[in-house]
Amino acid sequence: MSLALDVSWETAFLKIVIAAFGMGDMPSSNSVWGAVLRQNGFYKHILPNSYPDNYTFRDFAIDHPDGVYVLGTGTHVATVIDGTIMDAWDSEDELLSYFWSKNAEE
Repeated sequence: MSLALDVSWETAFLKIVIAAFGMGDMPSSNSVWGAVLRQNGFYKHILPNSYPDNYTFRDFAIDHPDGVYVLGTGTHVATVIDGTIMDAWDSEDELLSYFWSKNAEE
């Protein structure tokens, strides 16, 4: 989240915790961190039916060599910046369910 928002880890954490407090939910809740992304100019996109069922984070990164994206599986998220997956572990084989971008038209 800090990479997607281009802020320090501490600042991102604070934004999420404040949102969680205001929403009465846990900071790890998809609705909480999603709200933080939305408040910072990101738009959520569900994968269109034209994408294959086995479309991975790696596939998305290859297809999107420019820009900042937050990818989600429903239980895990990672950030892609200019085609590079940024994550605490190798999640390139995770199957993509949705993504966030600064472009509403994705």
